[in-house]
Amino acid sequence: MAKVTGFEKELISYFESPPLLIVLSGPSGVGKDSVRKRMEELGCPVHFVVTATDRPRREEEIEGVDYHFLSTEEFERMIEEGEFLEHAIVYGQYKGIPKESVRQALARGEDVLLRIDVQGARTIREMAPEALLIFLSASSMRELIRRLRERKTERAEEMMERVATVQREMRYLPEFDYVVINREGRLDEAVEEIMAIIRAEKCRVHPRRVSI
Repeated sequence: MAKVTGFEKELISYFESPPLLIVLSGPSGVGKDSVRKRMEELGCPVHFVVTATDRPRREEEIEGVDYHFLSTEEFERMIEEGEFLEHAIVYGQYKGIPKESVRQALARGEDVLLRIDVQGARTIREMAPEALLIFLSASSMRELIRRLRERKTERAEEMMERVATVQREMRYLPEFDYVVINREGRLDEAVEEIMAIIRAEKCRVHPRRVSI
């Protein structure tokens, strides 16, 4: 059997790209949940981490799929014990990423996808500079506001707060690595663009190496 040369060993190391920490973020109503669910349906080879929250479960939502729904007391206990990779209060409700789930998946060599708000994405960037940040956007601000209104899950004053937050969050777009437009009725196109980004990242000569 022929011996593996130094050059061949170096080349093999390039093919063995380290796992990515992928952050899918964007304003409320842009379709982050829809994109994540579609990626799962299509069997995209990433580990999907479910966010925890203390907000009430909506009728169509499933525990452990859409969110881990916790009581406020349980959420605060987990904060005190350092069990979240990041957490924040968003629209008056706790949201957080369970730390251990992320670490275990990365240790197995699996790419990890986090679906979080813009505030959380910025926190992850500070904690893990080599994370891959993808900003999901609607085709226009008018389109995004229309989607928010059609959800009919917020009162009028809550809607005004969300619109103001969306306008503020859009200013952070330059801090992200990529932007993907989730156009109305073209969900699969957005998913394919995200997968194309991941494939391109796997071809980097100098890959991202995430440490948490």
